Amino acid sequence: QVQLVESGGGLVQPGGSLRLSCAASGHTFCNYAMGWFRQAPGKEREFVGGFKCSVGTYYVDSVKGRFSISARLADNTMYLQMNSLKPEDTAIYYCAAGELEYRSRPSEYDYWGQGTQVTVSS
Repeated sequence: QVQLVESGGGLVQPGGSLRLSCAASGHTFCNYAMGWFRQAPGKEREFVGGFKCSVGTYYVDSVKGRFSISARLADNTMYLQMNSLKPEDTAIYYCAAGELEYRSRPSEYDYWGQGTQVTVSS
């Protein structure tokens, strides 16, 4: 059973930074494509970026240059470093695991964490 646990969310001022973590257990990390999603109130869950051991990282255009995904394979942990945060980045952030890389639809992921709240406000 794959389990994912996010942490690191919080309140940050515009222009600030946060680093989210996604700790995975119950599977070999490189067997899955990992994704970061976010969901703002009243909006659909949207793909932010992803990582797979065999291909590296990939992002949606709206976060390129501001967000960075990394992974520490020894700890089965993926990170989302978020810089230059904007109020529109406010959302619950989720990590997910699926079979195939470069997938952006939530339905294409099999396992989900509980989410961590990120609020960008002055």
